[in-house]
Formats: sequence, structure tokens, C-alpha cells
Amino acid sequence: MVVTSEKSAACVALLCMCFLVTHACDTANGVSFGYNGRTGPKHWGSLSPNFTVCSKGIYQSPINIVRDCVVHDPQMEPLKRYYTSTNATMIDNVFNIALRYNDTAGTVMVDGKKYKLKQLHWHSPSEHTINGKRFAVELHMVHYTDDGNITVVSILYRHGKPDHFLCQIKDKLAELSAEGCKAEKGDPLPVGVVNMKELMQGEDRYFRYVGSLTAPPCTENVIWNILGEIREMTKEQAVALMAPLGKSYRQNSRPLQSLNGRTVQLYDMSHN
Repeated sequence: MVVTSEKSAACVALLCMCFLVTHACDTANGVSFGYNGRTGPKHWGSLSPNFTVCSKGIYQSPINIVRDCVVHDPQMEPLKRYYTSTNATMIDNVFNIALRYNDTAGTVMVDGKKYKLKQLHWHSPSEHTINGKRFAVELHMVHYTDDGNITVVSILYRHGKPDHFLCQIKDKLAELSAEGCKAEKGDPLPVGVVNMKELMQGEDRYFRYVGSLTAPPCTENVIWNILGEIREMTKEQAVALMAPLGKSYRQNSRPLQSLNGRTVQLYDMSHN
């Protein structure tokens, strides 16, 4: 009888977890959005008055970067990023998994302005494409100025050798996935000290354009910096990144948006 009771309790807990993972989709402003069906990207703009830019904006992200069409700008500078080892918390945002930081994580300089790293999160598969090629995972490092301007450093990943940065948070990802019901409420999970220097390579070549956030409210005037060096992570790491999410959010990539006359700039140290 004890074994049966334990099994019953386990089943109830599992059903609870599955129910919440499947149905939890409340995001900012209490509005639900998803990546397919009636709450998918085609409908984001009509789900809330705060989301209208998702359908009416003209400088939206992500985009396809066509190498032959980018403009090499000799006036651009290498990305000056300064990251350090710092405490982080992991959050299940329902539509992505994020690491949040305080003001001590680091900064990036863009056009003479200092932006502070506030959070980073992952999309699978990648949202941006290069010459139509989509990659396994895309990391977004979201930085803000003190007056609210946003710049994102994007890193693209293919399947391959292990990514050392993810090795640091492997156990916490597993813990977040196992927490189920609690994790879906967005409770922060302390990660401890994370070495951010693992993410500082690849600054010698990058693409830049002005776009938007890739999830509601799709805020525009976001400066995107997509690193030209494609990094690697194992298939197992890619799966672990999405495992805490509900099934309908494990492919959390917004479709490509029209360029609408925008210029994509290229910084390449080898040509300067």
C-alpha cells in the first residue's frame, strides 16, 4: 500500500507539473502569447493594445542577413564589452529561460554610449539567419542605458563541442526543470557566481542594424549586434536549455521580418 500511495502521489505531482507547463503562458501585462495557433506571432499585435507595434512596426526583428548586401563601415569600432564574474539568478519566463544580473555583470559600449547587461536568454532555433541559414540556438544578451535605451548582443550556435558557459549552469537548468509548478511562477533560482568572460570572444566581426525586441511588446529602436563567429554547443546542451519550458515554447523563434529598407552594417577588423 505504501508503494501504491507513493506512486499515486508521484502521478499527481507529475500531472500538476504537466498541466502548468502546458497552460502557463501569462507574460508581461497579464497577456498570453505563444509561438503557434491563435496566440502565435501572426496574432501578437491584436492580443493587447501594448503589443500593436508587433504588427504595425516597420523596423522589426529578427531578419535574414544577406552577406552580399551588408555595408562595411570603416567608422565602426570593435565591440567593447567588459564582463566579470558575478552572481546571477535563473528565471523561467514561460516563453524563455533567462539569467538576470544586477548592475555589476558588465557593460558594452555602442556609439559612445554605455549599456549595462541586465539579462540574457536563449531561442531555439535561432531567430536571425545568415544567407537564409538558421542555426540551432541563439543567445540574446540584453543591455540597457540608464535612460532606457536597449542594445542586444546576439551569439549564434551550431551543434558541436560543449559550450563552457553552459557547463556552469547545467545543474541549475536541471533543477529548474525539476521544480515544475514553482518554476512556472517565475520564482528566481539563485545560480551563484557565473564567469561571464566565456561570452567575450568573437568581437572582431559583427553585424549591426536597428530593429526591435523579438517578443511582445516588440519595442523598436533596439540596436542589434550579431557576432560573426558561430559558436558551438552539444545537442544535449541545446535540449537542456529548452527542457524547463512547456512543449509549445520549446521552439521559441519569431519568424523573419521584412528589412523595409534598413541597412545592415558590418564591422570586420581584418578589413580595417
